[in-house]
Amino acid sequence: MTDPITTDAQIINLLPNVFKKSLSSEAIDKLTNLETGRETWLLPPLVDLCARLREPGQQQHGTLSSEGRAARGNGFLHVVIPPDTNPILENGSLLKGLRERALEDGGIYLHILGALTAGLEGIRPSNIAGLKKGGCIAVSNARRTFDNDLVLLRTLEYAATFGMKVFFYPDEPDLSGNGVAHEGYIASYHGLQGIPWIAETVALSTQLLMVEETGISAHFSQLSCKSSVELMRWAKDKGLPVTCDVAMHQLYLTDDNLEGFNAQAYVLPPLRSNTDQQALLRGLKDGTIDAICSHHEPLNSTAKKAPFAESTPGISNFDTFMALACQLVRNEVLTVEQLVDKICINPAQIAGISTKYESLGGAILVDPNLEWQVTVDTMLSNGKNTPFFNQHLQGRVVETFFG
Repeated sequence: MTDPITTDAQIINLLPNVFKKSLSSEAIDKLTNLETGRETWLLPPLVDLCARLREPGQQQHGTLSSEGRAARGNGFLHVVIPPDTNPILENGSLLKGLRERALEDGGIYLHILGALTAGLEGIRPSNIAGLKKGGCIAVSNARRTFDNDLVLLRTLEYAATFGMKVFFYPDEPDLSGNGVAHEGYIASYHGLQGIPWIAETVALSTQLLMVEETGISAHFSQLSCKSSVELMRWAKDKGLPVTCDVAMHQLYLTDDNLEGFNAQAYVLPPLRSNTDQQALLRGLKDGTIDAICSHHEPLNSTAKKAPFAESTPGISNFDTFMALACQLVRNEVLTVEQLVDKICINPAQIAGISTKYESLGGAILVDPNLEWQVTVDTMLSNGKNTPFFNQHLQGRVVETFFG
């Protein structure tokens, strides 16, 4: 069965054959009886390389159940979470239960980044052997710092002995300090402490040199500025074993969205300048940036009510992700085929889950022209913290065909 979908509806069918074989007869019947004359996209399940589901440790903002169901309803079947939960994800024997609850309660497959250093304190390596045995797909220190560069080097050498990939979220805390916004006119005008772009690129350049020295495979998540794209282009031209992603909101929002102390646009890494945004879009288009993540960070209703600098950073992104993805196609940044690579195929390869991804299969049906308003009622996530609130967006997942 190589092409089971035959219909008069305008389906752009981008489901690889291996995924088509997973569709049930009920799913095929539903697809063949779609309304005619309306364009839809049939895609593989989405794979998210960074989302915080808030459990364990911050269930006041979200749970595996609430955020898992939000992910699944918006097309994400596979979700990668960083290790900076409470408790920190550094005990390999406890991870199986977390994955099982994510599947039972939220209906998603959870893929875990274990702590690179003990307690994420950046002083000594964690029990990487135990984390690998516990099923971690990679290790990371999240946005936490290292005690010094020698610790980083030795830790990477240690991880390399186990063949573990490392996820980086580049940030040099001595430069970013207590900043809350991109260092520029908007931050200055509002009296907000800035985070210079070099805080990201200094960390990134150091980490790339460490990758070159150790030969470890590395992924760099949530790049936000022009110089980071240029460094990644250099690293790839040099043949280093590296990949990178960008958070979807960085492709649409800039520090201009902070005007009026808009805490809904407070996120780390911060929204950068228009120049940075255009560089991210170019990097996405030319293939320097391999994937797009949601960087989903749901928050409860009080988290954004404090003054800007005292509020909690984060944007709830599962619900708006597909609409913004559709806009990338309308804006001719990506073709639909390239979009599938950025949000499905490449993320699965980066996470090292391609075999499982294909064997589980599944599909999502997207209406790229469906107009909807972002409201409390239309958002599935517990977190309603989004700068797109009350806006009308175009494009949404209308059906999921998951086993």
